[in-house]
Amino acid sequence: MKWKNPLMAIGLTIFTLLASTTTFADSKTVSNASVNQTLDQFYAYNLKNKNLAEKAVGMLVFPSITKAGVGIAGEFGEGVLQEKGVTVGYYKVESASIGLTLGIASRSEIIMFMTQKSLDEFKNSNGWKVGIDAGIAVATIGGGGQYDSKTLQEPILGFVFGANGLIGDLSFEGSKITKIEK
Repeated sequence: MKWKNPLMAIGLTIFTLLASTTTFADSKTVSNASVNQTLDQFYAYNLKNKNLAEKAVGMLVFPSITKAGVGIAGEFGEGVLQEKGVTVGYYKVESASIGLTLGIASRSEIIMFMTQKSLDEFKNSNGWKVGIDAGIAVATIGGGGQYDSKTLQEPILGFVFGANGLIGDLSFEGSKITKIEK
């Protein structure tokens, strides 16, 4: 069979590779060292970040999420849920999309649950879809990593930082977060 569109073939290949990564994901766990390194990097962006993290009742920490695609795109990453600094569960984030995505990039994400209610709703969900099950107030990191007081009043805060690579789309929207059962 001939491929008439090489971009379609490349996109399908990338999607297949990312899909196969999720198949083997349950056998791995995120290391404490990578979580601690991600948190240290996050705290270094702004001195207020550590105080904000201490106020959170829970935090999802994803040291590395990779997104790749040529038209068809996928993303995948593994992380931990911490409550008051103690890891209480392992989670994965994944998504797939079709559209104007081009490139490959990785980034770190931290999602803070600022209220017990928002954390409980996340923990009691069967696969949490960002943008559908809950809205996340996205705080911009970089260039001083400032955020406004209105953002800080939201029950769920999301931080994307440490982006490496080049891709036409980096966002929380459409991502699904599920617990990795041991």
